[in-house]
Amino acid sequence: MKYIKYNINNNIAEITLNNPEVLNSFNMEMSIELINLLKTINDNQEIRAVVIKGEGRAFCAGQDLQEAISGKYKIIEIVKEQYNKIILAIRNMQKPVIAMVNAVAAGAGANIALACDFVVASDKANFIQAFSKIGLIPDSGGTFLLPALIGLARSNALLMLGDKLSAIEAERIGLIYKCVESEKLEEFTFELANRLSQMPTKALWLTKQLLLKSYSNSLEQQLELEAEYQNIAGDSYDYKEGVNAFLEKRAPEFRGY
Repeated sequence: MKYIKYNINNNIAEITLNNPEVLNSFNMEMSIELINLLKTINDNQEIRAVVIKGEGRAFCAGQDLQEAISGKYKIIEIVKEQYNKIILAIRNMQKPVIAMVNAVAAGAGANIALACDFVVASDKANFIQAFSKIGLIPDSGGTFLLPALIGLARSNALLMLGDKLSAIEAERIGLIYKCVESEKLEEFTFELANRLSQMPTKALWLTKQLLLKSYSNSLEQQLELEAEYQNIAGDSYDYKEGVNAFLEKRAPEFRGY
């Protein structure tokens, strides 16, 4: 791949956005590489957790504006063929996904991070909903993700004003999971990924889906879905292993099925 670096270590997939000359901004080729890779990872039962990070001085600055104004693609093509597919691939990933944000995450780059199950950011990082700065509306799930995470009032301000939000403040208001000292970012992120990779990832996947569906379900619908998904979890190897390990007073060895 030209724009994505990828490796697997200890059942953890590490994806690096690798277009540092433009702060890892996306063009169509880079997006297709990432979409295809996410599908491959999802289908690989040996992979138990995923980390997405950026090369160089940024996590991701969003769209490559030179390509956007070149006339090669219409805006609707860019949104539908790139960002919608990336966001859905992350949200539908059947294993935990962590965004490791080292520096700026702007526009679609910010919302790709927020679509992940966990966002761990450096204390030098910041998040910018930069769309209004160039006369666009938020895409890549921004109008869905932000209100669910931080409520309407703060979402209005961030999405409309486009102000820079520090990672420290992002953690304080509940937008991200954790802000850590920059020199500890990688260590903390991969410790979290390793911990998640040893958990019952099928149950984590079902939990992820329940949380997503809770945005539109009534309480009654959610209770029914919990019962249905609990039945699926109860039929899993990991449930049997977890119970046996508890009764035998030993650490469980989950397998993700």
